[in-house]
Amino acid sequence: MAPKRPFGAGAFPIAVDSPAPQTPDPETLYAALDLGTNSCRMLIAQPKGSQFHVVDSFSKSVQLGQGLESSGKLSRASMNRTIAAMRICKQKLERHKVTHMRLVATEACRRARNGANFVAQVRRETGLKLEIIKPEEEARLAVISCAPLVSTKTEQLLVVDIGGGSTELVWIDLSHVPARERPRAIMRLHAGFTADPGPFAAAKVVDWISVPLGVATLRDQFVDVEDDAARFALMSWFFEENLANFSPYTSEQTRENFQIIGTSGTVTTVAASHLGLKRYDRTKVDGLRMTSDQIDTVIRNYLTLGPLGRRSDPRIGRDRQALIMSGAAILQALMRLWPTDRLSVADRGLREGLLYAQMSADGVLEDAPY
Repeated sequence: MAPKRPFGAGAFPIAVDSPAPQTPDPETLYAALDLGTNSCRMLIAQPKGSQFHVVDSFSKSVQLGQGLESSGKLSRASMNRTIAAMRICKQKLERHKVTHMRLVATEACRRARNGANFVAQVRRETGLKLEIIKPEEEARLAVISCAPLVSTKTEQLLVVDIGGGSTELVWIDLSHVPARERPRAIMRLHAGFTADPGPFAAAKVVDWISVPLGVATLRDQFVDVEDDAARFALMSWFFEENLANFSPYTSEQTRENFQIIGTSGTVTTVAASHLGLKRYDRTKVDGLRMTSDQIDTVIRNYLTLGPLGRRSDPRIGRDRQALIMSGAAILQALMRLWPTDRLSVADRGLREGLLYAQMSADGVLEDAPY
């Protein structure tokens, strides 16, 4: 008698809604691939109402940017790992016969001297056409993916996307948008930060910045500092110094009607640690609200654990333990500047933004505010 398959084995995180119950028409499918400094991630989804069903997904740590900080180039080993992952994505796209897709690369390919050559190599070896997007589009896609988490009470919003090679911050003024329209006003930014919203009340982008420091690049800046606590403090202050040109940097912000939305593995890991999860559960993490004090408590605990303790902590995991403190340093700098009782945790990001943008452009989302 064959052993029973363990419950939940092989399951993948649900991005927006439950998977489609039957084989969908390939013409209705959309794919989004995000090749970052650390990971290669892809979603294949089908529009449903104003959201979408996830049909298939892929996520692999490829560490494309490994060694980039010192050499200025993508290494042969990291490119080979990435192309192997891209071949799996190609197989999934072919299996589902997807024709609507957008496949993008971000900071590692933007910065590497051989980034364009690598994109050409991917095209030759896999047939997939990667597109290196600019920081503003990366920031915009992260923002629209988080629209469902925007509170109707929010008048000032800061969206933060902590990536592997860069961190995007977008400050948005919603005070002139009717309360119930605020999430929709964020979605309308898919057309651009300065695009004409038409007859709708506009979300005003006060300022945005792409800091070329993410969890991998910030860690690499201070890899020679041996003391764990000293390295963390240096990373946090160094990141803050790089925010000097962000216009809201010098302005105080009251906690009332102010919301931060954080999208990244760092923020979701901190949330999982706060909840004491033994195993990651997206349904408990996505949309969770945390206070500055709760985040500070988690980070202090990480420092107490030290490198060995963090490595064995199931909420952090061996793959993320090497990067969690640089991400936490970024998060602590933001909380130091803009303390809030309402940091919303977003287990969503560039892929979801790509899907929303494609579906919105094709007019296949119901009740879409465009």
